Amino acid sequence: MARKKFIAGNWKMNTTLDEARALAKGLVEACGKITDVDVAVCPPYTNLQAVGEIIKGSSIKLGAQDVHWEAKGAYTGKISCAMLKSVGVTYVIIGHSEQRTYFHETDETVNKKAKAVLAADLRPIICVGETLAERKAGRLTVVAERQVKGAFAGISEADALKCTIAYEPVWAIGTGEVATPQQANEAHQFIRKVIVSVYNNAAAEGIRIQYGGSMKPDNVKDLLALSDVDGGLIGGAALKVQDFLGIIKPV
Repeated sequence: MARKKFIAGNWKMNTTLDEARALAKGLVEACGKITDVDVAVCPPYTNLQAVGEIIKGSSIKLGAQDVHWEAKGAYTGKISCAMLKSVGVTYVIIGHSEQRTYFHETDETVNKKAKAVLAADLRPIICVGETLAERKAGRLTVVAERQVKGAFAGISEADALKCTIAYEPVWAIGTGEVATPQQANEAHQFIRKVIVSVYNNAAAEGIRIQYGGSMKPDNVKDLLALSDVDGGLIGGAALKVQDFLGIIKPV
């Protein structure tokens, strides 16, 4: 059975409360009834509840941009899975390249977060991908294999099938650069081979792999036509209703 496409908008550190409400209302009007593609939006923590209330009853699901693996305690500035669930979150982005680059995220912390999210009956979007230096050094496969195996260590096949992987060529995020369709598909195919080595063919065929490198309305058709690209984790284009709609429903 074909994997259902999944488009998730990562709003990053953008939108005030009023801006988030306006964007969410626009998205509900534009694509809140679409069901042939799974859609999620991931606002900043401060806007989760308000956006969740607006998209409630639509086909759009609510996601968070990160989470801490502990359930509660003296972790100033952190957010728990229970807190996210209490405001209606379904998906949680884990291990985004910006978290890895700027905030000391490691394969070990990604794994801890993934286990906590799954235990809370939430759905992880686990990000993997290489930097420009790593790509130039020919280390894509080494990096991707390490990150995927690290993220899924100790996670059962049944739980793995609840996860989405987002492949981020870090050199193509926010730069206007984009991997060629061939580069994107080759990376996704390699990630699927790693999943086979960790689990089996069935798991590899069941787990969705999003592309997370500057997917836009003008390149989405070529990317989503690829055999192993199952959607996108969208940054800048998720902040404009028509751009996001143009990715969900390319004309």
